[in-house]
Amino acid sequence: MPAPGENLRINGARLWESLMEMARIGPGVAGGNNRQTLTDADGEGRKLFKKWCDAAGLVMGVDQMGTMFATRAGEDPDALPVYMGSHLDTQPTGGKYDGVLGVLGALEAVRTMNDLGVKTRHPVVVVNWTNEEGTRFAPAMLASGVFAGMHEQDWAYARTDADGKAFGDELKRIGWVGDEAVGARKMHALFELHIEQGPILEAEGKDIGVVTHGQGLWWLEVRLTGKDAHTGSTPMNMRVNAGLGMARITEAVHEIAMAHQPNAVGAVGQANVYPNSRNVIPGRAVFTIDIRSPDLAKLSSMREEIELAAAQIARDLGLGIEIEPTGHFDPVTFDPGCVQAVRSAAERLGYSHRDIVSGAGHDACWINRVAPTAMIMCPCVDGLSHNEAEEISPEWAAAGTDVLLHAVLETAEVVG
Repeated sequence: MPAPGENLRINGARLWESLMEMARIGPGVAGGNNRQTLTDADGEGRKLFKKWCDAAGLVMGVDQMGTMFATRAGEDPDALPVYMGSHLDTQPTGGKYDGVLGVLGALEAVRTMNDLGVKTRHPVVVVNWTNEEGTRFAPAMLASGVFAGMHEQDWAYARTDADGKAFGDELKRIGWVGDEAVGARKMHALFELHIEQGPILEAEGKDIGVVTHGQGLWWLEVRLTGKDAHTGSTPMNMRVNAGLGMARITEAVHEIAMAHQPNAVGAVGQANVYPNSRNVIPGRAVFTIDIRSPDLAKLSSMREEIELAAAQIARDLGLGIEIEPTGHFDPVTFDPGCVQAVRSAAERLGYSHRDIVSGAGHDACWINRVAPTAMIMCPCVDGLSHNEAEEISPEWAAAGTDVLLHAVLETAEVVG
């Protein structure tokens, strides 16, 4: 099957306009977005996306996790669809491009196919996965995890946010419970375009990251129990300080990650002490350790060492300790054929590129378990993401979407 011609390009101005229009929904306080999953803003963003899909002649389906699938028909009714997309939900202080570029870039690819009258043998589907971020309802990539059989749907529905609201109830409240059974769809392949969320591509002046692997991850929630006491009148040798335990475990995580270099990272990101009063020694601390590596042996070793170190620190300080895994996936090797389609597209289009390992988790990491999958990355300024200052250029967005278009067309097989 011949590859699409190198003169086939998306409409970069239209893509950028769509990104900016979506960014007006759920604005943040510092120029980014706060469009957390299953909020009213998420519902509004979904409506706008559906409106655009309807205008592009796509047929919308929604599954019971609220994931949206917009289908462009293929010439062969028996051919499995080629999927492309990402997510529209954001962090509480998120940027305008994380996830959103992958969804709206996919939509722009379809718009370009329509403009040029391109027909494919396989149907093409644009997807918006529910709750990729996992900030409001842990774990991350929740809907794609249910789709890939990693989580039970009832368990996902029972996830609660900080206010005790359940995922299933909030999905129903915003009106996006679909009727499709989750995971019933079969895929020929899936491609996900995403910003890098790291500094490598910009630093090396590369237009495109060809993602070959994804890091594995453990999220470990640690709960330390000590004794609330007055900071001024409690002698130092009589304190049972949960905050001190959290600080020492945080340092241990850093030291263990450094000892496993290269290709290993670890930090405490979410942390809370109670009663969180300036003159009370914390009697309780709850925090999440995030460790990642593309090497399964390293990932497993780090988890074991961290749990042993945390337990010893708790014993030394007289603290109670509980550690519960709240998120996990093994390292991912993306499909060689799909990866080659991305690499070939970048070369055909004349974009500079390099192979790269994704440092973040993505829906494609779960879908890779049930279908051939690959990812495309574009640079972001200073590697900054999960931050309202997250920024990319229109040129980077267009280049990534051009590569997405070509990789999908090659895989979906252009007809005529």
